[in-house]
Amino acid sequence: MKRMAIILAAGKGTRMKSTLPKVLHKISGISMAEHVVRAVLKSHVERLVTIVGNGADLVKNQLNSLSDFAFQAEQLGTGHAVLQAEKILAEEEGSTLVICGDTPLLSGETLSKLFEHHEKTGSKATVLTAKTSDPTGYGRIVRNQEGQVLKIVEQKDASAEELEIEEINTGTYIFDNRKLFMALKSISNHNAQGEYYLPDIIEIFQKQGEEVHAFNMDNFEESIGVNDRLALAKAQQLMTKRIIKQHMQNGVSFLNPDSTYIESDVEIGEDTLIEGGVSLKGKTVIGKSTKIGAYSEIVDSQIGDQVTITQSTIEESKIADNVTIGPFAHLRPKSQLAEGVRIGNFVEVKNSIIGKNTKAGHLAYIGDADLGEEVNVSCGVIFCNYDGKRKYRSKVGDQVFLGSNSNIVSPVKIGDRAFVAAGSTIVKDVEEEALAIARSSQINKLGYWTKYINK
Repeated sequence: MKRMAIILAAGKGTRMKSTLPKVLHKISGISMAEHVVRAVLKSHVERLVTIVGNGADLVKNQLNSLSDFAFQAEQLGTGHAVLQAEKILAEEEGSTLVICGDTPLLSGETLSKLFEHHEKTGSKATVLTAKTSDPTGYGRIVRNQEGQVLKIVEQKDASAEELEIEEINTGTYIFDNRKLFMALKSISNHNAQGEYYLPDIIEIFQKQGEEVHAFNMDNFEESIGVNDRLALAKAQQLMTKRIIKQHMQNGVSFLNPDSTYIESDVEIGEDTLIEGGVSLKGKTVIGKSTKIGAYSEIVDSQIGDQVTITQSTIEESKIADNVTIGPFAHLRPKSQLAEGVRIGNFVEVKNSIIGKNTKAGHLAYIGDADLGEEVNVSCGVIFCNYDGKRKYRSKVGDQVFLGSNSNIVSPVKIGDRAFVAAGSTIVKDVEEEALAIARSSQINKLGYWTKYINK
């Protein structure tokens, strides 16, 4: 049986107090809409339609080729929203999942189970439900004595008895596709909100003698819909716990998981240790047996095996195996560190390639430079790469010694095994195995103290 899906993503989300469409607010690095799309695709859906309205172009750009789109000009309710997909899906045979774009915690596993239950029972409609001791704000599931779903009652339209029901509607359904679009033409807006409610289809199916089933999910927290910043923060907490749990199950250790932030696309190898306060963002990939020290931040970077990073920031960089970084180092975008490199405290690297076993122990700036193997970058070395208008690149050979407080004024080339004396300002190329000394002459004026105190 063909599986299809409709994602409802047209709402304004006024309670978010934001110019950004609600479904584009991010959780763990990607938008809520993307979380929903990923979960839907994991349930083996063959065709996906997203209903857009507010900020339509932004939503389309975000989801791009992952979905077809239908436009809802006026937000007249969930039933009206689904109807906008009629031209695309109405003639298809199969089952259609309807899911809200602000339910980022629903998993592909749960949606697959929902599809399987729907197909097994042969139902024309299946409602995804959950139970909670506090159902405030949710539509209630009304069943008959045999357990069949009679109807779904929105809270504003519910009787006192119906308000006591703890089984709630998650807002996610699967319908027989053709019967869905036929029934949509029969719903009315005679309710407290004056909207066309999608759940009203359940009652229509019942009157037609069609079977309607419910699939009660195990984890109520998956059903959370995000309507304001408080719910967004709650969903973020739950998503972070889910991500960290998955990494733990894959062999990663966390010293203080409650204080760690990891985004959805981060990959971590086994036997790696993540200390407290760490932030791992974007498409970061971390190897095996690596240690990420407390309060480090790594963004869109590749980190090798057996690397130690201590309280440092790394952005869009590539780190090979057996590298040591920090504390308080900063690797800016396009930095590449070969195996065995040591970047120490208060060292900044930007758009540079640093060769195998090169050391920069402390208080240095390496920008727009190519450093060879086994280079010693002493304390206070600065690559002067910018003249106020343009940036220039320097090249340093293998086994070079750059003395303390030397300034490398780019562009220059320093040959293999060359020495740069401490305090030098290098403005010309240095030949292989040469010693470059570029200091002003020292003058000692004798007896200066006596002259000074007698002024």
